[in-house]
Amino acid sequence: MQTNLADFIKNTREGQEADAILRACVHCGFCTATCPTYQLLGDELDGPRGRIYLIKQVLEGKPATAKTQLHLDRCLTCRNCETTCPSGVQYGRLLDIGRKVVDQQVPRPVAQQLMRNALKALLPRQWLFKPAMRAGQWLRPALPQKLKNKVPEKQNAGMLPQRRHARRMLLLDGCVQPAMAPNINRATARVFDALGVQLMVAPKAGCCGAIRYHLNDQDGGLDDMRRNIDAWWPYVEGGNIEAIVMTASGCGVTVKEYGHLLAHDPAYAAKAQRISALTQDLSEILPAFEAQLQQLLGGKLHCRVAYHPPCTLQHGQQIRGKVEGLLRNAGVDVQLCADSHLCCGSAGTYSVLQPELSLRLRDNKLNNLQATGPDMIVSANIGCLTHLQSGTATPVKHWIELLDQALTR
Repeated sequence: MQTNLADFIKNTREGQEADAILRACVHCGFCTATCPTYQLLGDELDGPRGRIYLIKQVLEGKPATAKTQLHLDRCLTCRNCETTCPSGVQYGRLLDIGRKVVDQQVPRPVAQQLMRNALKALLPRQWLFKPAMRAGQWLRPALPQKLKNKVPEKQNAGMLPQRRHARRMLLLDGCVQPAMAPNINRATARVFDALGVQLMVAPKAGCCGAIRYHLNDQDGGLDDMRRNIDAWWPYVEGGNIEAIVMTASGCGVTVKEYGHLLAHDPAYAAKAQRISALTQDLSEILPAFEAQLQQLLGGKLHCRVAYHPPCTLQHGQQIRGKVEGLLRNAGVDVQLCADSHLCCGSAGTYSVLQPELSLRLRDNKLNNLQATGPDMIVSANIGCLTHLQSGTATPVKHWIELLDQALTR
């Protein structure tokens, strides 16, 4: 694709990156075939190719409009198009650049500003979000359905292991997951403890930065990333940390991109590269313990599950087949549903900001998942788990909880 970027962005770092991404696109349109919003709406501008054209026009100097902003807002950033693209177009990065420019040109209505500011202020801060979630869980029976969908029932997280091990890894606790589903990280810690690995949480680590970054507070998101690097660095520098473990794939895809996102910061560039290199999804680490897991489980797992691979895992991190392999080797009957490559509609804050499209995608996904006749639905990201559970009575859990329950028994 030929480009002629406007002077306001041409010689900037973001302009140079956008120019390279745009020039990689060959207009083939393969991406539209796997775009969830294009499938729902049938509008070229609600598919990746159309959005690329919109961003290109804005970067070349054409003024953005509210219509431009709407079509970019409707994108889930699921990155399915990146998996499909034969030319390797880094659409997710281009979208972040385009959204930033468009939001600078098009003031949002007051209601949208208030909602976005509330999400940026509340979600990344555990000290605000945790008491708010506790209050919501206490009031849950009286909440209207729309709010109840966002507030999972309180769960028994169980005990943290107390043993120390020579092998150590860091675990990102995150921001919303400890309040919404503390059982996930505790289950992970118990499984690793049984395998002879100690998981440690750096006290000052928090939100991975994705929430603020993708709500177009990119400076705030980068600050969150720097804070995590500062929290982890003493452990990394000490040389006794094997990996940084991610139990939420949405966080994992972001932390793996720290090296790229902070490459322009001389104080953090090298550290960010090191942190990204150490970061691994849970499903990347446990295959090395597969024989040990099978021995510990001893055939205790006998159930049929439908697995929903989050977009941030299968498209963002390009990790496919690992969760299914782990569970099948542990004795689980794992089913992938029709169109398992498509997004469930959660997509971070998308379910709050684009509720109608989000619910349509959720219901389509649940219909396909339940068609497999599962005892349980499992996934690997807190947003997907909460979103899917709001539409079904079938239990929806993180896949690591299956292993933990079997080991506990």
